[in-house]
Amino acid sequence: MRKLLMVIALALATGAAHADNGTLYIGAGISRDNLKDITATASDLNSTNWKVWAGFRPISVFAVEADYMDLGSQTISPSGTCALPCANTHVDYKAFAGYAVGYLPIPVPFLDVFGKAGLARWNSSGGTSVPGGPFFSLSDNGTQFAWGIGTQAHVGNFGARLEYENFSIRNTNGANIVSLSVFLNLF
Repeated sequence: MRKLLMVIALALATGAAHADNGTLYIGAGISRDNLKDITATASDLNSTNWKVWAGFRPISVFAVEADYMDLGSQTISPSGTCALPCANTHVDYKAFAGYAVGYLPIPVPFLDVFGKAGLARWNSSGGTSVPGGPFFSLSDNGTQFAWGIGTQAHVGNFGARLEYENFSIRNTNGANIVSLSVFLNLF
């Protein structure tokens, strides 16, 4: 009986593996971002934003993906009273990431468990303004190692994905991102 179950499990895994070969896919979703020490002007940011991603899965256990993540924005106003007119700073955050993705060869044809590793290029841009005074622009960016884990379920060409991604910002525990997405297999 155990041998029969092993043969059935292997057959299902083989069928699932062949179903994903050569798949091009796109996805979009919402993410909950927790950013720490992203710039010198702002220390923490927690927000709900959006992301888009695309990938190519040439074989069942490997894919490459590219992500764009809107990481939110923040307006920083000084607390208390100011001797001079108070300056307000507004900063927008975003990141682009490229990943190599590895899928576990589990014998469930509609479910995938994966891990991914790559590079994330983050950027913050904005400016500081003083009422009735000049405007100063600011920009900061960096490229860091990024990784993630997740699971996805799919039926036909449609699916949903839950994942966690992390990349360091300024050598701290920078960006922690949890996202829920939907995706479409194009071919």
